[in-house]
Parts: sequence; C-alpha cells; structure tokens
Amino acid sequence: MNRWLVRGFLLCSVAGLPAVGLAQDSNVDKAREALAQQEDDEDSSRQLEEVFQAAEKNYSLQKKGSQSLNYSFDYSYTGDQRIDLQITGGSVRQFDVVPSATHSFTNAFAYDYGLLDNLTIGTRVPLVVKYDTQDELNVYDLGDVSITARWQPWSYVPGTISSTLFGTLTTKTGVSPYEIDINRQLSTGSGYYAVSGGASFNKVLDPVVLFGSTSVAYNLPVEDLNQVRGGRVLQEVEPGFGLSGSVGFAYSLSYDVSLSVSAQLSYSDETVLSFNDGSQAVAQDQMSGFLSMSVGTRVSDTTIVNTSLGIGLTEDAPDFSLGVSLPINISGLKD
Repeated sequence: MNRWLVRGFLLCSVAGLPAVGLAQDSNVDKAREALAQQEDDEDSSRQLEEVFQAAEKNYSLQKKGSQSLNYSFDYSYTGDQRIDLQITGGSVRQFDVVPSATHSFTNAFAYDYGLLDNLTIGTRVPLVVKYDTQDELNVYDLGDVSITARWQPWSYVPGTISSTLFGTLTTKTGVSPYEIDINRQLSTGSGYYAVSGGASFNKVLDPVVLFGSTSVAYNLPVEDLNQVRGGRVLQEVEPGFGLSGSVGFAYSLSYDVSLSVSAQLSYSDETVLSFNDGSQAVAQDQMSGFLSMSVGTRVSDTTIVNTSLGIGLTEDAPDFSLGVSLPINISGLKD
C-alpha cells in the first residue's frame, strides 16, 4: 500500500479553468495507480526500508527519457436560458428569453515526455463534438491544443508534502466563438491564447492521498475581429484573468479499486467586447464550482480504467459531466 513512497504522485495542470481541472484528473489517476497494489508489489515494511536506504532522488514526474500516452472521453451537458436584448436610442426594441441545451463530447489524447527526472513536458489534443438540441446546431472540430511543462523542484521525501510547479500555453486552435455566425454555428474553443501557471500539492496518509492545486491564467486580447452581433460588428475582445483552486482525496477501497472525490472553484474576471460604433459590452465576472467523484478499476497489471461523474455547484458550471480515461500502451512508447 506504500507504493507512494517509491513512485510518488504526478500532479499537472493545463490552463485557466481547464488548468485545475486537468490537474485534478492527473492527481486522481496517479493516486489510483499508486494505491492499487500490483502482483509484483512488496510488503510495506520492505518498501519502507528500501526507500530510506536509497541514495537516488525520487521524483513524481516522468523519468528522464520515458514517455506516456493517455486517452480520455468526456461528456457534459449545459442547460441555460439566453437573453436576447437589443436597445436602440435608449429604448428596448427587442427582448426575448431563449432556452439553450448543449451536449459536448470531447475525445482527448495527452502525451508526456520526461526531459529530466524532475521536468516533464506534455501536450493535450482535444477533438470536440457539440450539439445544441434547442437550435439544432452541431459542430465537429479540433479543440484548443495546450502545451504544459511540469517541474518538481524538490525530491519526494516520505511523510512530507510533495509539490509540483506547472506552466501552460493554451492555443486557439479550436473554432472561435468570435469568428462564427452565432445564430448558425457553434464553437469548440475559447477564441484566444492563454498563459497560466500554478502549483499542485499532495500528502500521503496511507491509504489516503490528499491533494490540491491552484493556478492563475492570463488571457490574451483578440483584435481585428469582424463578427456581426445584432446591428453592430464586434472588433475586439479583452478576456479577463482567471483564478482556480481545487482540493480532494483518493482512497484505496481494495488493491484493484480506488475512490476519489474533489471539488473545484474558479473565478473569471469580466470580459470587454468592443464594437465598430465605439460602444462596448461587458460580460460580468463569474464564479464557478464543480464537484467530481471517480472510481479507478485495475483491469490488468498495467491498465487502470478511470470513470468519473461531475456535478455543477453553481449556475455558471455545466449541469453534469461523465468521463472515462485510460492509458494507451503502444510498443516503443513505454520503457
């Protein structure tokens, strides 16, 4: 059960709000893998003895030169009501409440490579499918690709808190919400570049692992737009910064099954939209909360399948989400 003492626990993040969400996913996956005993595991006392005798530093990231490839599938549902408001000359010319129901399916591939024992770089490539059942719209396209670096400044010491620093660049490879016909198309990305950074922490209290993560994101402004919105043309968007935090724990139910629970809270600053007539519109800041519960099941000596259920705690969060993730074993990738 003390696999943590020799393997550690990988903590990562990607960017902004997704940043902590992905950090949580990595925390949970590694917790399950560490807490689930395999056939070649030794007893706790033997592992404890070997750890204290080892002269080599133990880090919780990819070993130098090693690689990993993981696949995840996530479904989320968001039901909402949009207000269609148009004001001309100080008078309301149009006011309508339009219901919205969006189904999102994301297939993502995450690749990590160990540059050093304590430095890992990785990328995540999402493929997004969206359906709006109210307006009968759909889209199939690439999402926002992200690149992440994770660094563990200190080697893991049993009984202490382990920390990992991370930085992420999220591109705008997805379909931008600011470059489509909003009445006839859906987006698959944020529409802007984002740079984020933060730290993740974990502490082993065998058979429980406590973990947490925090991050801050800066979203770059977007200019030279030409999107028609009502009677105006959108020309520039200044997205606000983002703050995120999460806490959770993973618990080993048996050698083959583990349970984890985590909560995430994020804050997004207001976004300013500038139009061709010199006017501006401000999207107010938002606070979003999400609760996630997941189960890891070992299906073979090298494979753990993770299934998760997420529930939105605030109005701005998705109503609920379902997910599954597992490692992809490709000959030549694994050492």
